[in-house]
Amino acid sequence: MHSSRKGSDAGSTGSTGSTRSAGSDVLVIGGGIIGLVTAWRAARHGLRTVLADPAPGGGAAQVAAGMLAAVTELHYGEETLLGLNLASAARYPEFAAELAEASGVADIGYRACGTLAVALDADDRLHLRELHALQRRCGLESEWLTGRECRRLEPMLAPSVRGGLRVDGDHQVDPRRLAAALLAACEGAGVEIRRAAAERLLTAADRAVGVRLDDGTELRADQVVLAAGSLSGRLAGVPPHVLPPVRPVKGQVLRLSVPRAYAPFLSRTVRAVVRGSHVYLVPRENGELVIGATSEELGWDTTVTAGGVYELLRDAHELVPGITELPLTETRAGLRPGSPDNAPLLGPTDLPGLHLATGHYRNGVLLTPLTGDVMAQLLTTGTLPEIARPFTPRRFSTARQESYA
Repeated sequence: MHSSRKGSDAGSTGSTGSTRSAGSDVLVIGGGIIGLVTAWRAARHGLRTVLADPAPGGGAAQVAAGMLAAVTELHYGEETLLGLNLASAARYPEFAAELAEASGVADIGYRACGTLAVALDADDRLHLRELHALQRRCGLESEWLTGRECRRLEPMLAPSVRGGLRVDGDHQVDPRRLAAALLAACEGAGVEIRRAAAERLLTAADRAVGVRLDDGTELRADQVVLAAGSLSGRLAGVPPHVLPPVRPVKGQVLRLSVPRAYAPFLSRTVRAVVRGSHVYLVPRENGELVIGATSEELGWDTTVTAGGVYELLRDAHELVPGITELPLTETRAGLRPGSPDNAPLLGPTDLPGLHLATGHYRNGVLLTPLTGDVMAQLLTTGTLPEIARPFTPRRFSTARQESYA
């Protein structure tokens, strides 16, 4: 499917004095992993695709730990989201291989290493038991282990570990390598990358037709995909009833280095709830150990705080005492795109020509393969796959209309 739009607009100047480009089939706003996978998949389906972002390959992926934890991160009331997460997790091995071939990035850090969720006291143990029961009711595979069995798997765990859940189906990927590979794949597939920020959505005859960038350029397209992560709700020109209800949720993350003398430090992702706070440790094959993550509703603040670093190190030390011997190599804070129901917004909006791929919250990395496939099908056929229909953006516009009735 190619646009029938003529190229005579190229280089012409509109009434505002801004430069207008020839139209494309698809314009993707946002160059994080969700925007990149959408653009790559669209281009692979033969659509002329442009992506606009001042720093493509950046965003939340630079801070994310990359846990592909559909089973371990199951929450009550999120059984529908579970189906989406599991479907995307199942696509990861083939997706990683295809991306490696398309990008030339041989290793995106995909590891089928499993996850161990542990409890440090009686309350945590009860919580894990309840989670285990929920997982079993949902038909998921997880194995209850005693504290001794947990330490046999991971000898660096504290003696105070009271029990845990072994989930071999939860894997990991390196989000930074993933982002770099997706950017390279986009460039290889012919995606035009415009390194500028989207300033305003352009509409005509009650339809989205493009965007004006902060350098004055106007980009035109038959279909526009807003995939700007936590910034998706701030684009000017989007009608209020269509504006996605996405908010920033701050997360602080630490990176440590495991010297060869300490290897292997951990063989799989380890996570726990310590004094009510979630903490996880994600070991990379390259010797990096990622510790996270706080969850803070602080607007657009991305300050790394002494308190955040202290709490992460304190909780991680209680879980794995040996981490205090490791070099601390990086502290970062990023913004997850949260939605009212913690689920993504995928598909068409009530403004013709405008689609959303945002609001992935804590599952952006996990949902990358499926999001690319869903958006590609929508952009090429006009239909949203069945699995994505519970996550249409219209579920919120309908709720808004009902609240005003």
